[in-house]
Amino acid sequence: MIICASNGLLRLRLPLLTYAKYLAFSKKTVSCAGGATVTPQHLRAIARRQVDYLLGSNPMGMCMSYMVGSGAKYPRKLHHRASSLPSVAAHPGKIGCSQGFTGLYSAAANPNVHVGAVVGGPNQNDQFPDQRTDYEHSEPATYINAPLVGALAYLAHSSGQL
Repeated sequence: MIICASNGLLRLRLPLLTYAKYLAFSKKTVSCAGGATVTPQHLRAIARRQVDYLLGSNPMGMCMSYMVGSGAKYPRKLHHRASSLPSVAAHPGKIGCSQGFTGLYSAAANPNVHVGAVVGGPNQNDQFPDQRTDYEHSEPATYINAPLVGALAYLAHSSGQL
């Protein structure tokens, strides 16, 4: 559902691209108070800007990407056990559960780069401290990465429609 606020901003309670696809298929638009009209193209453009923001087109100094390995500046201290522990080649011995805390509390960048993983992103002040212990912002999770895959697939498929 799209809610048109009195200030002209849109509040969405459905994924942008799902609603854009519905509007395109049904050949409809949404009219807001004050004369603003929301089209499928408008929603796609918003979704595209959100993806661009995530990939580095944002106010974070040198264009911070929240996808590991994308661009020059991306998260280096993921809250992820396999990323923060040494590789088997560097440490062939067993690493027990309690030994993993050494990597968790290390100030160094993760020894294993999880290219393509997307972290939680910036805090409410649009800042990303890149701290391994800040799991809300530095942990890659399926509920973050899966919707992005869907959005990228949709945008790639509908690129001629933007």
